Parts: sequence; structure tokens; C-alpha cells
Amino acid sequence: MNIISKFTVGSEEGISDLITIIDSSVYALHRELVPEEDIKKYIKNNIDPRKMINDLNDLSNQLIITYADDKPAGYSIIRSGLSHPSLPEEKKATEISFVILQEFDSPEIRESLWKKSRSAASFTDIIWVNMMTHDPLLPFLKELGFSVVIDAVAGPFNFPSQILKFEISRG
Repeated sequence: MNIISKFTVGSEEGISDLITIIDSSVYALHRELVPEEDIKKYIKNNIDPRKMINDLNDLSNQLIITYADDKPAGYSIIRSGLSHPSLPEEKKATEISFVILQEFDSPEIRESLWKKSRSAASFTDIIWVNMMTHDPLLPFLKELGFSVVIDAVAGPFNFPSQILKFEISRG
């Protein structure tokens, strides 16, 4: 399998690939917990390509998409300058979203997306993520060295989540 993680701009193709991943991941993460009709309604009403293009054209945001044999398999959005109230104020914090579609979830895909994301966020002191407790990627992030800061809620249906942080060591 040919795996590549690359920076993607808020173009029509980039947004199309991102929406493909978001739609599939929202459905996969919630299908056993939320009625299918509610998931479809959320996707229809809240996934707006124009808003995504505007968000991604903000210079403080970066999108990385991982492709497996040219198919979109996962993404990471890096939002620099976004902190969380439970993180130290004196540290520069950067939020990431980290999503991999279940059918592509493998150590190679995880590693590719994480390495590119970690490299892109090397300017910060802390990388943080709000990850739902039932997300299959949560144990992977903890294995990488992310630690739990506080319990929270996340996602369109406000499921239990954890704010995780990864401290960047310098030197």
C-alpha cells in the first residue's frame, strides 16, 4: 500500500477529500450510539464546504491528509494559537484534530499522519486534542505520550471525551 501524508490547501479537491473523511468518520464513530437519522441530519446541516475553505485559508490553520493508494484515509487539522483553559497560560499551545477512517486504520497510516502532524506543530510547546473516550485512536495517542489533562465532552453529540496534551521537548 502506498501511504503519503501531505499538506492540503482549502481547494475544491482538498475540501472534497476532507468532507469524505469527516462524513465517514462521524458515521463510524457514532452509528452504535446515535440514531442514523440524527447522524445524517448533523452531516447535512453542519458540514459546510464554504466554511471549511474559509477556516483552512486562515494562515494559523493547516490541514494534513493521509492517502492510502490515493484514497483519503485520515486527516489532521493543526490550529496554532488555540489553547485550552486547563493548559498552562505561559506555554504556547496548538490544537489538533486527528482522524483516521476505520477501514484504513493501521500502524503505518497512524505513524505517517502523526509524524507529519508532529513535524508541522514543532513550533509549539504543547499539542492538545479533545478526543472522545470511545474513539479507537485514543489509546494510540496515549502510547505516543499524550497525557490526560481533564475530562470533557466532544463531537456533535457531546459524548464524554478527554483533553490530552503532548509536551514538545526542546533540546
